[in-house]
Amino acid sequence: MLRNGERSAPSKTDAEVDFDALLAEEDGEVDRAMRRAVQKALARHKALGESIVVWRDGKVVELSPDEI
Repeated sequence: MLRNGERSAPSKTDAEVDFDALLAEEDGEVDRAMRRAVQKALARHKALGESIVVWRDGKVVELSPDEI
């Protein structure tokens, strides 16, 4: 048991931690969360009859709810 102010020793040193693997795993989670958020926002716009604006072929394009 640790006493007040004592810290437990880490299981791995910084040199042993695979930061690239950690970041890749977190990137995947962030990507999935972003995709879900965008899908939810697009569904909401469509359901409410609201258009959206996107960037397509170097131009700003407005999409109607039917085009979403």
